[in-house]
Amino acid sequence: MELWQGDLVSQIQSAENEESAFKKIEDEALALGFENAAYGLRLNLNITNQKVVMMNNYSQNWKRRYTDENYISIDPVVKHGNKSLMPVVWSSNKITENKNFWEDAYSHNLKYGWSQASADQVGRRGLLTLTRGHEPISELELKELQYRLTWLTQISHHCMSEIITTKKMPETMITLTMREKDVLRWTAAGKTSGETSTIMNITERTVNFHIANSMQKLNCINKTSATVRAAMLGLLD
Repeated sequence: MELWQGDLVSQIQSAENEESAFKKIEDEALALGFENAAYGLRLNLNITNQKVVMMNNYSQNWKRRYTDENYISIDPVVKHGNKSLMPVVWSSNKITENKNFWEDAYSHNLKYGWSQASADQVGRRGLLTLTRGHEPISELELKELQYRLTWLTQISHHCMSEIITTKKMPETMITLTMREKDVLRWTAAGKTSGETSTIMNITERTVNFHIANSMQKLNCINKTSATVRAAMLGLLD
């Protein structure tokens, strides 16, 4: 690990809260030649319940505009990040749809940007975006910065998701025992409690005991919803 990598990790990890951690990301973005930074975190709590946390240093006018117009539902960068972990430059033909959105962003000095999504094994998905209004991102610059940008993406997601999840959304910090996971995996495969007991060589009563514990931990009313929620949270991987 190079010196700058270790410094960046220690600075973000030592932050007391998500605001101070994000300030470190802002500082790194500035050092890399950008004016603005944004980080968004999506948590899949269950099929019908997703939570999104967004932090950025955009202008207040753009923040209000983005919220009032519900731009998150049509934002081409967000759409790309939901489908791919590959980095993207805003001028790319991958995200040229929604002309009105881009014209609005441009009018708020969000002209040139770079974004990359990240994901982890517990179902959290993040998106880091760096922008500026004064100069396009050249291929040479992108080549020179790519490693640092990718590193910043990963460390930002790791640290920010942990801070936000732990402090603001403790419901996502659920843990299951190995037995509970195994029982829910077989449930997901369509096996009954009796069939699962045979497969796992335990009593059906024990299977139901693990199912009941899982339902309580996951705050679900039946084993099917418990299995789905566990899968959504990445607990069965």
